[in-house]
Amino acid sequence: MCMISRTGRHLQRYDNLGRRQVVGCIPYRFKCGNDGSNSNDLEVLVISSQKGPKMMFPKGGWEIDESKEEAALRESIEEAGVLGNVECELGKWYFMSKSHGTFYEGYMFPLLVKEELDWWPEHHLRHRSWMNVKEARDVCQHWWMQRSLRHTGSKSLLLLATPHTTGKGKGRLW
Repeated sequence: MCMISRTGRHLQRYDNLGRRQVVGCIPYRFKCGNDGSNSNDLEVLVISSQKGPKMMFPKGGWEIDESKEEAALRESIEEAGVLGNVECELGKWYFMSKSHGTFYEGYMFPLLVKEELDWWPEHHLRHRSWMNVKEARDVCQHWWMQRSLRHTGSKSLLLLATPHTTGKGKGRLW
């Protein structure tokens, strides 16, 4: 595992219309109960933007020497300091970069977090915060990331995308 962020665009992928291709993930975990067991309550990890306090999910350029899944895992390590299992693709979104005024093609994946690192490549640039799905949807700055939370294509994120009781009939996840 490399502990230095990749920089530059010399390995960057673009689609046939010239849109930069980016890949991101929604890191998630099941909350621990008071007795140390896993509960049905889910939390997702959001990170701050490099440019300020706005929150988002880890994402970045998909490069020619890696698969989409490898890029999603790399970005989660570089930007959020988490390792885990990248699961099936949630979808593809087209969006315009506010800072560059160009169109992008973005892919999102769920990432079941297995390890949270104390030190990661961008720890000095970003803050990370675990929160429930509704809170994440409210603070996430990108509409296409908000929509990826609603996507029901992944069995693991079906819980994230659908309000349901916590198994004891008490309350909702969001």
